[in-house]
Amino acid sequence: MNKYQETVEYIRSKIQDTYETCVVLGSGYNDLISSLTEKTVIRYNDIPNFQKTTVFGHSGEMIFSEISGKRVIFMAGRFHLYEGHSMKEATYYVRILKLLGVKNLILTNAAGGINKDYKVGDLIVIKDHIKLTLKSPLFGENEAEFGERFIDMSEAYDKKLIETAKKAFIKNNTDFKTGVYALMGGPQFETPAEIKMLEILGADMVGMSTVPEVIIARHSGLRVLGISLISNMAAGISQNKLSHLEVMEEGKKAADKFFQILLDIINEI
Repeated sequence: MNKYQETVEYIRSKIQDTYETCVVLGSGYNDLISSLTEKTVIRYNDIPNFQKTTVFGHSGEMIFSEISGKRVIFMAGRFHLYEGHSMKEATYYVRILKLLGVKNLILTNAAGGINKDYKVGDLIVIKDHIKLTLKSPLFGENEAEFGERFIDMSEAYDKKLIETAKKAFIKNNTDFKTGVYALMGGPQFETPAEIKMLEILGADMVGMSTVPEVIIARHSGLRVLGISLISNMAAGISQNKLSHLEVMEEGKKAADKFFQILLDIINEI
């Protein structure tokens, strides 16, 4: 708790207001925050006990802003296991959000499409996930200040937030699709055999983030909404070579449409 308090005290020295909603921006979405006129920015590197983000396209900043009268935190970049962070390190920020008063966590990411009904550029609302790795960010002694030892994950993604997202998609004339997200560690993209396995298991898309954050968010009592951008079709589904550049480009293409949907979701929360 000493580390948590040190981090919170630093952020509170910059920001005193309470922000109930936080949006974590995945790969390619950093351009969304360029349109925010009133904002306070705190760099991850300046925050005590925060990790560094090393992935191209993740600027590593907490942005505090107000949209239509709603105070919102934007996390421009997240921490991935493949960067060398432990699950506890990668999800540390989620507990900081809890201590800052955040109640709603909107997690965005870029994902590879497995479901053949998806196409590149689709925005998919996550309805459930598959975590194949044994490790959990809850390994070790339970931090009872945040939640119980054993948590129910039967509704990891908040049904009311999913309904709110559905209305926003319809309002913006965008097909509303939901899917199951599978976590794979990366940083290498998956093999065709791995994608075939995930397809058999019921996964609709695959990515390298989000799931550990969801676990800690639910342990801490936060409501979670997850939205994936299908930035490429996964190995074996498409014959094209996979690259992070493609992920970034698709994020930029979808930014305007996604930002408007995001605004409508935030307005209704």
